Amino acid sequence: MLASRTIEVSAVFVSLAVVTVFMSAVLLVSAGAKSLRTRHITEQMATLGVPRGMMAFLIGAQVAGAAGVLAGLWWGPVGIAAAIGLTLYFAGAVASHLRVGDHKGAPPAVVLTMASIALIALRAATL
Repeated sequence: MLASRTIEVSAVFVSLAVVTVFMSAVLLVSAGAKSLRTRHITEQMATLGVPRGMMAFLIGAQVAGAAGVLAGLWWGPVGIAAAIGLTLYFAGAVASHLRVGDHKGAPPAVVLTMASIALIALRAATL
């Protein structure tokens, strides 16, 4: 019985690690693109009505989220807190895209919102 539970927890932790690495990579690539102020990013932010002064905050939130979910692999409460923050961040992104009728930009934000929720559930299951 104990061996079965150990294998089950290990499988959940492996899933957590995979989603964590995926999310961290996506967040760091996105933060990098925002920091480079590529045409695509600046046009998208303008369409969404995001002020230029807010870019540094968004970059910081993404880097902090990546660091938080990675640290959460070692200390669960930090990972859960970071994943909650990312869920709110991406839910806000979904709302921003839908508010301006950007139906092409909303689905990726929905996927990342769901991945953030998965991180909460997976980390909570391994505590």
